[in-house]
Amino acid sequence: MIRTGDEYRESLRDDREVWINGEKVKDVTTHPSFKPVVDIRARIYDMQHEAKTQEAMTYEEDGERYAIGLRLPYEKKDWEDKRKAVDLVMHDIGGVVTRVGDETIGEMWSLWDGKDILNEIDPRFATNIEKHINLCIKNDPFHVSANTDPKGDRSKRPQDQDPDMLVHVVKETDEGIIIRGAKYETAAAYSNQGFLKPTIANWGDAKLSDYALGCIVHMNAPGVKHICRTGFAKRAPDADYPLSNRCDEIDTLMILDNVLIPWEDILFYQHTRAAAFIRTTLHRYSAFPFVQRTLSFADLMIGAALWNIKQTGLDKQPAVQEKLSEIAVWREGINAFLTASVATAEKSPNGLLMPNQSLLMSGRVHALNGLPRVIHLARELCGGQICVTPDLAAFEDPDTKPWLEKYYSINDEWVAEDRRKLLALARDLINSDYASHRLTFQLFAQSPPFAQSAAVYRNFDWSHTLEVAHKAAGLSDNVWGRKKDAAE
Repeated sequence: MIRTGDEYRESLRDDREVWINGEKVKDVTTHPSFKPVVDIRARIYDMQHEAKTQEAMTYEEDGERYAIGLRLPYEKKDWEDKRKAVDLVMHDIGGVVTRVGDETIGEMWSLWDGKDILNEIDPRFATNIEKHINLCIKNDPFHVSANTDPKGDRSKRPQDQDPDMLVHVVKETDEGIIIRGAKYETAAAYSNQGFLKPTIANWGDAKLSDYALGCIVHMNAPGVKHICRTGFAKRAPDADYPLSNRCDEIDTLMILDNVLIPWEDILFYQHTRAAAFIRTTLHRYSAFPFVQRTLSFADLMIGAALWNIKQTGLDKQPAVQEKLSEIAVWREGINAFLTASVATAEKSPNGLLMPNQSLLMSGRVHALNGLPRVIHLARELCGGQICVTPDLAAFEDPDTKPWLEKYYSINDEWVAEDRRKLLALARDLINSDYASHRLTFQLFAQSPPFAQSAAVYRNFDWSHTLEVAHKAAGLSDNVWGRKKDAAE
């Protein structure tokens, strides 16, 4: 059954081991670094129950309500419903959060698409993945994804250095396997479980490897330790940094210190073919909500820039309109890729409906390659005052308040307080420590840029372009046969 926000909070009070800033955290639901983002996830759970949002956030089946984000996609409407729910959430919280569960469950759907491969290895594995997908739908956990290892010296094989640089199996028992290593994972410290999968993609000729592992890790399991980066929340007043204090998603180095993974939680083990499959298809579904988050970020950025332009009366200048149009074209490109990927969606090997892979992966590259330039354009449009404006304390101090009211008031419509709020939002969105972190996170959150381009390469229909040029040039059928084989 879908959970309430309070039920989610209670699920985190499970004696998990969490550290931040050298402090062991007693309760992530109340700690100032974690509470804001925990409250956002709790708000999403509560939106599933509220009368005005329930229909958009959930679906009904056999008299029960389930989260729309976790629903298996079989038709275009499923993707359209998911998109509406994400838009509703982002608008409600007044910011952008990336790791809340719906964008990571799709990675398990990708693995389920490879059930024929899993059955060849061990029939238990395909059964396990199907069971865990259904458990997620039924129990509505906060499910995340454990992906990136510390890696160590990448010029060496993991066996030729400290083997713990990549997560690996150290022992088999009657109860399951024992694993060691570490993973970087956003939101792990305040989630319920994660899908752990290997980083390695080049296995050579090896058929078996203790590093080829996919499993479910419960965040309170013995041996799981969460060492978190310093958060941005509460470094400065909410009024000066409204996004840093509400929407910071804490990243974790999740230590796996001889953690027992029960056999029923193992999705694949040792076989490199399964590991290679999940690495090449990992974002088949999850790329959609990820790219949609970038669209939400685009809307927030355009809105902040446009309000700054309107308040100073620059919106009629052609040079300003040109910059706005450039951002709008980038934004609409993201929208077009998302829309088209659903309109031309394809059946997956397991009967699910996956967004058109060439369009979706191209949309991800378009969104992220253009992001740094668009952020800089937004900085230009917002103007230099986002980096020189005093904080709230100066606007409230009796000695400085009159001067700031004088110089920050534009007219009767735009008084100093509204101008200060807008500049604070713009600064935090595109010009703060939090903003720089978000940019880096967006560029690497799903995979590094070269891997995103590789996904386009794997999914683009090269044979069609070869056929067009083959016909136009009048090449022989013999040439076409060789070129077609190369494309495929």
